[in-house]
Amino acid sequence: MDLKIRNATRDDQKHFVEIYKEAYRGLEQYAYTTNKEIKNYFRWLMGRDSSGVFVAEVDRPVGFIGCDANWFSSFEDRVVGEIHEIFVHPGWQQKGVGRALVAKGLEYLRSEGRDIAELWVGATNYRAKKFYEKIGFREKGSWGHWIRMVLKL
Repeated sequence: MDLKIRNATRDDQKHFVEIYKEAYRGLEQYAYTTNKEIKNYFRWLMGRDSSGVFVAEVDRPVGFIGCDANWFSSFEDRVVGEIHEIFVHPGWQQKGVGRALVAKGLEYLRSEGRDIAELWVGATNYRAKKFYEKIGFREKGSWGHWIRMVLKL
């Protein structure tokens, strides 16, 4: 597998929408469900921190991560590195794509001077939670149907 990870551009929106919908099939309670919402979400991620949005490609896009080095965490009471989003096309899951995306995202957050990464995962998204725990994220509370996870960088 020849995996490449690069910064996303506005031209990646179509692939973002397609892969997002596939990746969140069965987890719709944690996802945007209309094309319009997903497009707006992509634009929001790019607007928050375009340098922190990456796409994984194996001949074509297969996954995305959206990181934000400018996120103020009310839980930490300071700016942290936030992983707003990560998803991989189901056909490419469990092949190292997600782990490579997270590694790239954490590398970016460190390069921006962040020493904490945080993310939120759906309370019943056990597979994702286990994935984050394997990387070193630890549960640090919850809010509604979301669990907050933190990793010291």
